[in-house]
Amino acid sequence: MRDLNVSTKTNKSLLFIRADATTKIGTGHIMRCIALAQAYQDKGGRVIFLSYCESDYLHTRILNEGCEYFPLENIHSRSSDLELTFDFMSKFRDPQSSIPNWVVLDGYHFDSAYQKAIKKAGFRLFCIDDYGQADHYYADMILNQNISADASFYQSRELHTQLLLGTNYVLLRREFWPWRGWKRIIPAIASKILVTMGGADSNNVTLKVIEAIKLLNKPTLDVKIVVGPSNPNAEAIKNSMLYAPCQMQYVENTINMPELMGWADLAISAGGSTCWELAFMALPSIIVMTADNQRYNAKVLDRENISTNLGWHQDVSAEKIASQLKHLMNNSEMRSLMSQHGQVLVDGYGGQRISEIIIGQLLKLRPMLSDDCEMVWRWRNDYSVRAVSFSEAFITWEEHLSWFHERICRPYFYLALNQDDLPVGQVRFDQKQSEIIISIMIDSKFRHKNYGTCLVTIACEKMFFDSDMTDIHAYLRPDNEASRQTFVKAGFKELPETVYQGHPAYHFILTKYDSYPK
Repeated sequence: MRDLNVSTKTNKSLLFIRADATTKIGTGHIMRCIALAQAYQDKGGRVIFLSYCESDYLHTRILNEGCEYFPLENIHSRSSDLELTFDFMSKFRDPQSSIPNWVVLDGYHFDSAYQKAIKKAGFRLFCIDDYGQADHYYADMILNQNISADASFYQSRELHTQLLLGTNYVLLRREFWPWRGWKRIIPAIASKILVTMGGADSNNVTLKVIEAIKLLNKPTLDVKIVVGPSNPNAEAIKNSMLYAPCQMQYVENTINMPELMGWADLAISAGGSTCWELAFMALPSIIVMTADNQRYNAKVLDRENISTNLGWHQDVSAEKIASQLKHLMNNSEMRSLMSQHGQVLVDGYGGQRISEIIIGQLLKLRPMLSDDCEMVWRWRNDYSVRAVSFSEAFITWEEHLSWFHERICRPYFYLALNQDDLPVGQVRFDQKQSEIIISIMIDSKFRHKNYGTCLVTIACEKMFFDSDMTDIHAYLRPDNEASRQTFVKAGFKELPETVYQGHPAYHFILTKYDSYPK
């Protein structure tokens, strides 16, 4: 066991990230965890990576981001992994602190037993997943950022487990953030081609793509070949590029991927996390699948006209790649459509949403009780609440008593408690005609602590899970900007302005099938 000198005292929420990178595993798990770490640090958190990583580049990248790094001697599956991980994390525990420590697991080798051990040790657990491979999930939260994410992947999970599903939660690294809202210009003929087949590309699909580009025999092409830090085929790739009939540049271990994507007119990519970066950058792309977990994403991206999916790498010839590349290079209308659809899919705020939820997610819901009546009355009559309500009139005790005791006899009326079991607000769902409408209130003492978005998120997830409802509506006064931001961050879509209870109103909707795409 290593003898470590560590500081156990911290006022910051501590996030341990457990992820590995090898030629077989690839670099994607660690790279998206770096994006989470950046967003979490921006919220004042402290991040420590525990990793078995074969890439010195990734070691350096993690440290340069201001994270701490502890190297492990093996990937998980060795009995010593859990022992060493727990020994390390225990050195950071402050028994007098009420701030919980979180553990992030990102990797398909972290099975149900590993998750259970983390929870049994008293940590909060956040699992990053792609297709629900574990037999059971013990996590407090599961993130699946894919367009194919579905709640049915996680039917075997703890009752308290919160699901964060879909591209609203795509993790993009800090270098992408300045490009939010960037507008791409689509040329009539695409001549700048970006090739990026992942951090490892153990099957050397990059070489096949290079051969495809050669088949085009286009001297006017300008091609950049991105090679990741775990790619074992660097020399073969460089040698193949020597005889290309066009300009080709070898790019290794780049940290300016958004600049490369901004430069390109068209990309050829594997079907992993890079697809979300390409969508965000509005860059039309061709996908060649290199791993089983890419299959459904690639199909959906093709179906939604965001990318063109050529299929499994072994079944795709250089000639097929060349043919599709030529077709898209000359079809500006198709590239424009792909660009527009991609930018709508990923907005670049996923890491911030997740960090806010982790830090503020220490909320739990319980049914409202008779003893809560007076407290809710005070909340309803708070001046700041009345000022943005559709009815600003003071609510008398008699009026409230009648309303409250009728309301608790119906379902979906909850009190929200924080990690110290203090009541921070309430949420309820009411049916009016054919609509299910959500209403929330946060105690004035607990505002501006990221509780609002968290409350909306966990309440809607519970509603969708416990009922057969498919749509949840919200109505707000046009001057209630704070609540508007809360619902937008929680994934609600804004509909045209309407009239509600006789007043002009913003109208929002959250659809189950938008939250969990099929």
